Amino acid sequence: MSGFDDIESLLRDWLGLDAATVGRAAVERAIRGRMKAVGLDDPAAFARLLRADPAARDLLVEDVIVAESWFFRDRQVFEFVADFAVTRTAVPGRAPVRILCAPAAAGEEPFSVAMALFEAGLTAEQFTIDAIDISRRALERAAAGRYSANAFRNADLAFRDRWFTPDGAHAVLAEQVRRAVRLEWANLLDPAFAAGGPTYDVIFCRNLLIYLTAEARRAVEVQLDRLLAADGLLVLGAAEPPIMKGDWIPAGSASVFALRRGVHATTRPVARSPLPRPAAPSAPSLPRAVPPAAAAAGTRPTELEAVLAEAGRLANEGRFAEAIDHCERQRATLPPAPELFFLMGMLHQSAGDLDRAEGCFHKTLYLDGNHEEAHLALALLARRRGDETMAAHYRQSAARAAARKEAAP
Repeated sequence: MSGFDDIESLLRDWLGLDAATVGRAAVERAIRGRMKAVGLDDPAAFARLLRADPAARDLLVEDVIVAESWFFRDRQVFEFVADFAVTRTAVPGRAPVRILCAPAAAGEEPFSVAMALFEAGLTAEQFTIDAIDISRRALERAAAGRYSANAFRNADLAFRDRWFTPDGAHAVLAEQVRRAVRLEWANLLDPAFAAGGPTYDVIFCRNLLIYLTAEARRAVEVQLDRLLAADGLLVLGAAEPPIMKGDWIPAGSASVFALRRGVHATTRPVARSPLPRPAAPSAPSLPRAVPPAAAAAGTRPTELEAVLAEAGRLANEGRFAEAIDHCERQRATLPPAPELFFLMGMLHQSAGDLDRAEGCFHKTLYLDGNHEEAHLALALLARRRGDETMAAHYRQSAARAAARKEAAP
């Protein structure tokens, strides 16, 4: 193994970095630059220094990692998360919404989250935001809260007037927003990170997985699964949902890039009687009636679980049309179940068919009026249509459903 290969191996161990994703030539330039800075011309000697000196290692990391970001990158993502947070906080006595941003870069993403939550009407007491990064340099820039024009790339920059003060060629972030985010140096690949602490309601992990080796991706996914609340949201970069190998399904439209854990047949009982048989064969969107004996006995859980699992697998691969077709074919053999209709709604939403998605979410609520996630999904769809009145109605319904669940023994 050459000296440069040895250093690449060290970066792979520390960061999970797949050097090919940022370009091996770029990695080698960074290595040569650090070698020159410390007065070494032998890669093997530099590798020994990196093993012995964490400070030298961290300086190399600074030159290798990609910390490019800007405020409200994919604005629809922040609106989606803000609606989710508003619903969570509407439950009386509920703990503040916990959000993690990893990596934080120079703070553009976690500060965008904070601004979105404030603009949605939340107070600083209703949420917490932890933001971690392996770059100390990036965290120092975030703590300073001073940004150049490069951090403002959206067509709509009205938020800059609300939350920033001009300072020459830069803009300084409002103290209220800076105080809402706790910055910390940490490595998401470290199994000890946040060990034993409470889980997060929302985790942003955008555009990290695409730079990692397959082994590191698996390790990060294990971490994310450990850190995320059972009913939480995982927000990834545009290219990353298909990378995930676990039991994840889309949590919003395809443009949101959010996931939640798969829906299982045993997690939510059917609270109401089955939907009636359609009045005419031309209405295929309603399930067939179930014979009274079968409805009373219920289907074997494994049948529904198998359907959900296969649909989730197809969805994880981005094969939404096939996943929807699988659900449509299989639901004719099963008693109506809110889990299945909710999954179908998520799949239609991910495929861009919002009308069918809305219909599936309504059927979910027909079967289970306390389905908090279906209320929230309808709130988000209403907001997308510009119907703030209905969006508020669905958010209130979601809050009541959540309160009933928490009050249940």
